[in-house]
Amino acid sequence: MNNPPTTEPIETETEHYAPHAHDVSKHVRGYLMVGATLLVCTALTVFLSYMDFGRANIAVAMLLAAFKAGLVAYIFMHLSAEKKLIYRVLVFTVIFVLGLFWLTYLAWFDPVTH
Repeated sequence: MNNPPTTEPIETETEHYAPHAHDVSKHVRGYLMVGATLLVCTALTVFLSYMDFGRANIAVAMLLAAFKAGLVAYIFMHLSAEKKLIYRVLVFTVIFVLGLFWLTYLAWFDPVTH
């Protein structure tokens, strides 16, 4: 009377997911390369933290951090396959963040008080 549900896939589900099964294995090598690049960049960040660049310490750290964040966004967040609207929002965000950095710079190195 009480029949348990079947665990066999429905025919249409199998057809829907079957063409995309090979896509994951194709991208694994790229993901591993990006992961290795991020590990190398992290080691480079630690190495550069012990070096003295004078007033450029923050700039060097921010450039390396921006590279790593861009790599993560482009590969792991799949921005490489997005539409133009995403890039417009991303460009606006970068301009806004640079503006905030500029305001911080102006507040830190105020030429009127120095």
